[in-house]
Amino acid sequence: MDKIQILWADDEIELLKPHILFLNDKGYEVTTAKSGDEALEIIKEKDLDVVLLDENMPGLSGLETLTRIKAFKNSLPVIMITKSEAESIMEDAIGSKISDYLIKPVNPNQILLSLKKTLDNKRLISEKTTTEYRKEFPQIGMTIGDNLKFAEWAEVYKKLIYWELQIDKSSDKSMLEVLKMQKEEANTQFFKFIERNYVNWLHGRTPAPNMSHTLVKNKVLPELEKNDTVFLLVIDNLRFDQWKMIEPIVTEYFKVDTEEIFYGILPTATQYARNALFSGLMPSEMEKRFPNLWLNDEDEGGKNMHEEEFMQAQMKRLGKDIKMSYNKITNLTAGKKLADNIPNLMQNKLNCIVYNFVDMLSHARTDMEVIRELADDEPAYRSLTVSWFEHSPLLDMIRQISERKARLIITTDHGTVHVKEPAKVVGDKNVNTNLRYKSGKSLDYNKKDVFEIRNPADAFLPKQHVSSTFIFAKENKFFAYPNNYNHYVNYYKNTFQHGGVSMEEILIPFVTLTAK
Repeated sequence: MDKIQILWADDEIELLKPHILFLNDKGYEVTTAKSGDEALEIIKEKDLDVVLLDENMPGLSGLETLTRIKAFKNSLPVIMITKSEAESIMEDAIGSKISDYLIKPVNPNQILLSLKKTLDNKRLISEKTTTEYRKEFPQIGMTIGDNLKFAEWAEVYKKLIYWELQIDKSSDKSMLEVLKMQKEEANTQFFKFIERNYVNWLHGRTPAPNMSHTLVKNKVLPELEKNDTVFLLVIDNLRFDQWKMIEPIVTEYFKVDTEEIFYGILPTATQYARNALFSGLMPSEMEKRFPNLWLNDEDEGGKNMHEEEFMQAQMKRLGKDIKMSYNKITNLTAGKKLADNIPNLMQNKLNCIVYNFVDMLSHARTDMEVIRELADDEPAYRSLTVSWFEHSPLLDMIRQISERKARLIITTDHGTVHVKEPAKVVGDKNVNTNLRYKSGKSLDYNKKDVFEIRNPADAFLPKQHVSSTFIFAKENKFFAYPNNYNHYVNYYKNTFQHGGVSMEEILIPFVTLTAK
């Protein structure tokens, strides 16, 4: 194995000979320089792993040398060493992206520790992560096998997401495969849990979690009673892992007060779940109460065109005569326009914002080859979400809301699952096109692949025909028709879909935040 190559630049380098011999004994190879100019020449000629840089050198100072190093070798780690404890020097060095900062006099072990922290940080974290997950793996496995309640399933899912995000950062990809298998087993058991309990929850036969249609009443209403202005931000199709990825950006402006998981209703699709959130009603109740606004799968027209009316009606039912706004953002121009209007929204008690980008990303990944390549797997899909968020008008809105000290709620309507296994289904021409749920008459399918609702009224779903049935794909399956089967499977396999039963689609975030 090649030795780690270190450059140590210090105008009093002769006095550091014992330190250099110590590092040589530890297996490092040290090149020395007496000035910033000499250091820059060596850096241009030699392939180095790290630079130890004295801050106080004659000629080019350490900070000036650091700036020039970063100009042409930005990724080269630099450890700054200085006699000064002046805060301004530390801030300048940190702002110039140093890897570590040591104050003279330094002893050899300090140098060694700093080198390990700088050069071996990823490896050490990776090994620690792997060790810790190995310890927790059997405990999670035993928990999954227990007869869990809805709150316990939320905690299991949070734990699996935590380890998934930690292992993503590590170099041990074999553990990622182990975790994927454990997550698949969890989804198998979660499907059985939903199959046993879902209808009972809706009919009040057993205690139920917070769900799409009860969320505003149980969770948003208390926030309205405590705060002058509340922004309810519904990011369409935002999974819990995606929330955890954007959380560090959001928390630059807000403090997280509560982070909860609620259960999306079935189908976990926008037409049903988001309308249920805004109306406070299940789909069959919406159809009955708002016959002119509700559209079924077979009906022509947009299925989410009346969320504002649904929300106003819900507020009225809840006895809240408040001033509110509703905005749906589906493109960059609309996002920028709303960001400019945030100051005017402060006069409202409640401001509802639906932001559609993540859902569009999911669909684009299915339809566009370039997006498929950019979001080839789960980590890449998460990364693309973060990249969008960092440069979106939505982040500007969040910053402005924070500046004005309004209350912020971030939530979603449903999640999405990475589908891998086709499940054959046959239906007539009126069957809906969604890949994770089907509704229609005379559906032909394998019962082992689905959660079936033979009587839609049992799950408060519209019944369009006497023989109407709803079926929901389990785990990571997606529905495919026997006609042109291979083409269909190849096109949709490894895409992100929603509408069915999985932890990723059903267990979704509800986060309350206070401005910093």
